[in-house]
Amino acid sequence: MRIEGLRRILRGHGAKPCHEERVLRAWTQALPLDSGPVAPELFLPLPLRGALPAIAAELGVLARLRSEHAGEDGSSRLLVELADGQAVESVLLPKDGLCVSTQVGCAVGCVFCMTGRDGLLRQLGSAEIVAQVVLARSRRVVKKVVFMGMGEPAHNMDNVLEAIELLGTAGGIGHKNLVFSTVGDRRVFERLPRGPVKPALALSLHSTRAELRERLLPNAQRIDPAELVELGEQYARATGYPIQYQWTLLEGINDGDEELEGIVKLLAGKYAVMNFIPYNVVDGLDFRRPAWERAAAMSLHLYRHGILAKLRQSAGQDIDGGCGQLRARVIEEAG
Repeated sequence: MRIEGLRRILRGHGAKPCHEERVLRAWTQALPLDSGPVAPELFLPLPLRGALPAIAAELGVLARLRSEHAGEDGSSRLLVELADGQAVESVLLPKDGLCVSTQVGCAVGCVFCMTGRDGLLRQLGSAEIVAQVVLARSRRVVKKVVFMGMGEPAHNMDNVLEAIELLGTAGGIGHKNLVFSTVGDRRVFERLPRGPVKPALALSLHSTRAELRERLLPNAQRIDPAELVELGEQYARATGYPIQYQWTLLEGINDGDEELEGIVKLLAGKYAVMNFIPYNVVDGLDFRRPAWERAAAMSLHLYRHGILAKLRQSAGQDIDGGCGQLRARVIEEAG
């Protein structure tokens, strides 16, 4: 289901724009659909009130909790069942954050990622994306949403942008706290600046060497890392939000001095944050994370060269929390 389809249902039961917004605000806040102000002009039309239980039931099956796996770091990975029986993953993050999925599977095929191993199965509708936020908010406070779970948001642009617009308005989430994470696609830089809600942007860089990046992200759009950084810089300056560059640290592959110097060259003077993320080990994949001391040294090197760098611990490493791992494990056990 798309959010526009939900709006049509509401209008079909007599909702005016103010009634639509009241119902959508209640839904995105994980409240009963008739919650909200009781000013006379916001009283819901009788046909709409009568239809709310059925609408609530339909919305309730968009994203249902199949299982929850808590980590020692305060994160909690949710296996979310969709109405057609497919499953995606959401992650409740420390400090009121949530990571949501935008596709079942992924077509990019990053060689170090579990999600891409089965390819793309289907797109999520915008209402299914928002429903993950609603499910999470029924469990704890959510003030930040990152579109960084299963899937490549740029490959499901219409649904993701529709979800972002609702979350940044009725959902009450600050625009800079909505983070669109992508491997890089020129359509992103064309469309995000035109939207009424302009999210922060996270770009998966992983290497400053074009040939290595192509091997790591085989089905990503071919954009030279230098061009990708320039496109990101334009968006950062236009929105006032620094670009968050994502770099999954792979031992012996992209953790060397050559890459460090490449990062300094690309990001010096840029409105940017480099997020180093030690690899979350996946069974069956021949990658390892570097020693924590090496990762810390890389972060310190960038800091000394005037580049803000953060060394992040992947959420839920103690519960095999990398994207796609939980879903893959459940499918394997079911088989």
